[in-house]
Amino acid sequence: MLDAMPPRTTPTIRQERVGIELRKMRDSAGRTTAQASALLGLDRTKITQIEKAHYPVTSERVRILASDYEESDASFVDALAAMADERHKGWWEEYRGSVPAGFLDISEMEYFARGISTFQVSHIPGAMQTEEYGRAIFSDVYPPLRPRLLEARVENRVQRSAFLMAENAEPYSAVVHEAALRMRFGGREAAKRQLDRLLDYSELPHVTLRVIGFDSNGFKGSGQGIIYARNAVRRLDTVQLDAVGGPVFLHEQKQLDNYLHIIETMADRSLTEKRSRDLIRLLKKEI
Repeated sequence: MLDAMPPRTTPTIRQERVGIELRKMRDSAGRTTAQASALLGLDRTKITQIEKAHYPVTSERVRILASDYEESDASFVDALAAMADERHKGWWEEYRGSVPAGFLDISEMEYFARGISTFQVSHIPGAMQTEEYGRAIFSDVYPPLRPRLLEARVENRVQRSAFLMAENAEPYSAVVHEAALRMRFGGREAAKRQLDRLLDYSELPHVTLRVIGFDSNGFKGSGQGIIYARNAVRRLDTVQLDAVGGPVFLHEQKQLDNYLHIIETMADRSLTEKRSRDLIRLLKKEI
């Protein structure tokens, strides 16, 4: 039962999403925390804790609340209930305490995604980075990381690529600006190996890699890195943005629409897959 479950101290982004969506439904239905707690037979404070992801909730109780809130989207309720029932610890949890929580949330988001689209201007997509490339990036962090923490971030970054190589992997689409391809993180030879890795990934059947060149017709967005992760239903999609203070996660429908539009527009302005591979090979020769 819920009452026997311990409170959470470090909820993940998906656990927080369950609480956020329950709060949205309750507000839309005009219900109070007192009414919701009475429905479940719980102390009122636990409804607030559930909505803040500080206390777990079962799929059964998600369905009870959704029914009382008159949520009519059955697919959405099914997907939210499934998220509430996720209890296993992913591979990224071994890095908790040594890698920032936001990085772990990206790993979790990618692992559960039903498809990913990303747009990157200054860096190769994280899931496609080589160990050398990732180490060069984290070596530039200020203040400098202690060796143990540096290696933990590099290991976490490298392991993120596992979902790309998994059996029955979900579609992955990347639009990468030419600027990112020309950056020599780790030096000339490391940059060449990174471009080789990109070419290898581009040959996978579920991966679409397209390059947007300096001579493209216009540029949309601010240039910050974007990952759009699809869920079982569109209402549960997530956008992750790169920021100086750490990754930012967005989930409001207007935000989802806006950033998906940016990615799709830049994909339309990019080179074909074949021409993208040709440009990568040319850049490798120029390095």
